[in-house]
Amino acid sequence: MNSTKRIFLTAIAGAAATFIAMGTASAQQAGGAYPNKPIRFVVGFSAGNSIDSVARIIAQHITNKTGQAVVVDNKTGANGMLAASDVAKAAPDGYTVLISNSSTITVNPSLYKKMAYDVKKDFAPVSLMVSVPFILTVNPQNEPIGSAPNLKAMLDLAKAKPGAYSYGSAGVGNLTQLSYELLNGMAGVKMTHVAYRGTAPAQVAVLSKEVDSTFDNPSSVPKIKAGQLRAMAVTSAQRWHELPDVPTIAEAGYPGFDISFWVGALAPSGTPAPVVKTLSDLIATAVQDPEVKAKLMQQGNLRMLAPQQFETQIDNETKQYAEIIRKANISLD
Repeated sequence: MNSTKRIFLTAIAGAAATFIAMGTASAQQAGGAYPNKPIRFVVGFSAGNSIDSVARIIAQHITNKTGQAVVVDNKTGANGMLAASDVAKAAPDGYTVLISNSSTITVNPSLYKKMAYDVKKDFAPVSLMVSVPFILTVNPQNEPIGSAPNLKAMLDLAKAKPGAYSYGSAGVGNLTQLSYELLNGMAGVKMTHVAYRGTAPAQVAVLSKEVDSTFDNPSSVPKIKAGQLRAMAVTSAQRWHELPDVPTIAEAGYPGFDISFWVGALAPSGTPAPVVKTLSDLIATAVQDPEVKAKLMQQGNLRMLAPQQFETQIDNETKQYAEIIRKANISLD
């Protein structure tokens, strides 16, 4: 081999080695070294809200695990949409993360014609963390609904008198309304919808017999155990661990019914896959700590989904809620 050819091949080998080294360094910067500075969790709801509580539990866990601070930033307004639009515009580096609920991600796109973010284009799903069932409650003193032996018997009463019985929701387009609209359709009944500003006033309306039933959240459990409210069924695919004797709606005679209010993490679209995986893995390790696990279980059913599984969940729910909203002709625009 002549000297010119040897110099040429040596130069190519050197360039290749430099390229590989640069690629390795880039990969380490994208995933291996993450996180190397504080992370901001953006929450679209006020401090003390269940979404905020989950965010703070996970934030403390990641801080303890990595030594990097995770700061919770409550950016409230527009049913979580202000926070979502903030994160959608953030740098895709894994240091700004949306902690959101299902309504903001899978319901709002069908309720609003104009939004400042596009879920499919603007976000990279990271992890679903907990899911919370709704509890169909009635007042046991409110006859005849209150003494119906089971959910099917209750809905048979409603079927016999279309529009005579009512249900309260936490607001127009809220998941509590969508849950009832889905159930009404599956059972072939028509109940009158009364919208309230949140689950708390809807619960009060059931207690005062202003409406016949509602889909309540787990805050109703103490009143259920005290006998002030009666739980007919839960909306999730599995029973709620706080009410193990209460059947799911699917078990009560309506197979396939499965609606839960979840809390999940999403990063801006374009965030490197190694960073998304690292963050997802860090979240998943929360269930390995008994104390952290116990705190999360107080907020809902543990449901740690990896990025691809979470993306599938979002896609399926978005289609499901779009169909319910279309059939019920619900719009907030």
